[in-house]
Amino acid sequence: MIESILLAATRIATFHQQQALTNASGFFFRRDQRLFLVTSRHVLFDEPSQHFPDRIEIELHTNPDNLAASTAFSIPLYVYGQRVWRQGLDTAGEIDVAVVELDRAALPETGIYHAFSPRHLPGRFDQVEVGSSLLVVGFPLGFQDQLHHMPVVRQAIVASSFGLRFQGEGYFLTDARTHRGTSGAPVVMRVSAEDRASGDLPWMLLGVHSARLDVGFRDPNQDEALGLNCVWYADILLTLTEG
Repeated sequence: MIESILLAATRIATFHQQQALTNASGFFFRRDQRLFLVTSRHVLFDEPSQHFPDRIEIELHTNPDNLAASTAFSIPLYVYGQRVWRQGLDTAGEIDVAVVELDRAALPETGIYHAFSPRHLPGRFDQVEVGSSLLVVGFPLGFQDQLHHMPVVRQAIVASSFGLRFQGEGYFLTDARTHRGTSGAPVVMRVSAEDRASGDLPWMLLGVHSARLDVGFRDPNQDEALGLNCVWYADILLTLTEG
């Protein structure tokens, strides 16, 4: 039996025409009858690094009896010169989260995936305490189970006060070992046995992993990396999937 959380995440490959660029992580989010792919905005467009893909590919499982069976699903990032993804802003500036609406009719009829929904978002900030145990579900350095096309899970803890915008930005911190390719991964916390309204995906979606956090004055010869990460609050998905 495969845990549902592993089928909620998908590996993302970015391309410029036929040239492969980078690997990243993403996950599915359902709003009413609409389905979205969620990832970090810098996976789709990042001016500082001159990263400008024009399409992405995700992997979808296609046979519930054979998880080695999968297919690549290509998604253009521009239609008639207009970007297809939605990204967010708040009072502090850009939010490093983006969503792309998926045409469910174009997906394989036998496609197998699980999707988060608004009911998986935290109802109250006091549900999550500093030091709470979390999971980050993604594809570090593009690594995965090559046979079954499954993500890997890293452990994390909440490293800043949840609900308090760290330094005024729309994210909180986690303490976890992460790598490139984890950008866009869902950061989740197991729900209690008493609260199983989330159904077959018994996890609370807290945020979207963005990047490792470092300090500019760290001496790499004397000081280890902080091991801290920025995670954008998942409630931005309610804004990005409206209308």
